[in-house]
Amino acid sequence: MKQQLVHIALVVADYDEAIRFYTLKLHFTVVQDISLSSEKRWVLLAPPGSDGCQLLLAKAANGDQSSRIGNQTGGRVFLFLHTDNFQRDYQNLLDQDVTIVREPSVEPYGTVAVFADLYGNLWDLIEPV
Repeated sequence: MKQQLVHIALVVADYDEAIRFYTLKLHFTVVQDISLSSEKRWVLLAPPGSDGCQLLLAKAANGDQSSRIGNQTGGRVFLFLHTDNFQRDYQNLLDQDVTIVREPSVEPYGTVAVFADLYGNLWDLIEPV
């Protein structure tokens, strides 16, 4: 048996504002953007150079879903972005005025900093050891 995790749903308020943040500030690529109805799209984003798991942007469809925007994990780090060059990508976060929640530190698993996306979801930027 072979399985793999291919998409992570990220609840967003607006497709286009989320696409702008991820593509302009984090340099993600739009893999697919397909209209499914007047309100729903299938939007997949991937980090540069990635061939692994992709973000599926899921526009909140009701109040319950809207209440989860920016806090899908109760305030814990939600997503982990590996990099081959921590300094380059950390500097990009600073240059793009992305909110840094925790300054860089060296941990047993690598160099890491925590940042927040446009909705407040917490991400680890990690250069593994």
